[in-house]
Amino acid sequence: MLGLPDTITACLFDLDGVLTGTAVLHREAWKRTFDEFLRERDGAGFTPFTDHDYAAYVDGRPRADGVREFLRSRGIELPEGESDDANDAATVNGVGNRKNELVLKIIDERGVNPYPGSVRYLRAVKDAGLRIAVVTSSANGAKVLDAANLTPFVEARIDGLVIARDHLKGKPAPDSFLAGAKALEVEPAHAAVFEDAQSGVQAGRAGGFGFVVGVNRAHQAHELRAHGADVVVDDLAELLEAR
Repeated sequence: MLGLPDTITACLFDLDGVLTGTAVLHREAWKRTFDEFLRERDGAGFTPFTDHDYAAYVDGRPRADGVREFLRSRGIELPEGESDDANDAATVNGVGNRKNELVLKIIDERGVNPYPGSVRYLRAVKDAGLRIAVVTSSANGAKVLDAANLTPFVEARIDGLVIARDHLKGKPAPDSFLAGAKALEVEPAHAAVFEDAQSGVQAGRAGGFGFVVGVNRAHQAHELRAHGADVVVDDLAELLEAR
């Protein structure tokens, strides 16, 4: 009744955009951060950060990777700096820290709302006895899960802090999902990946996972399939009605 192959025994969920609506908040924070950076650098005639830029260069990636990839697309290179750089530093980490402070402020102001269909699906997965992990590039995974009251569903969490601590490659590399499967003690072939980002779907396919679900929150169903999704849904609750 979960819309998954019978061989699947564990589910690895991305967080922002799959379980919670916080992907919209992240996209807003990235746009404000990059637009301010570009305006300061190029003046009033700067070319703004777009939804395409978010999907192609930032969505699903660890924070510093997103900064690096987007700026590279504009022909801009910055020094890496240090992880505790001030948010006005002209470094990769400085820009990333500016974005993180902004998204935390937005989350505090607006709160975190889980998708009702995702909560239904999590309950069904847990009732069916499948293992559950959250795999997110965000360093704020624990905060978001707690705010959305989803922590009780989650047996293992691989987030941006773990990725940095264990020197894992970020999505689209499969390392973080492989770490999630290892934490649940399941083989990738018996785990399903749930992702709304093109980079995350690509990571699920690259890791040899048994099933990859693309969650179409940003009108990119074709791109999710092209990057390796076995099935694409607009809401996880659709999977409960797939059979």
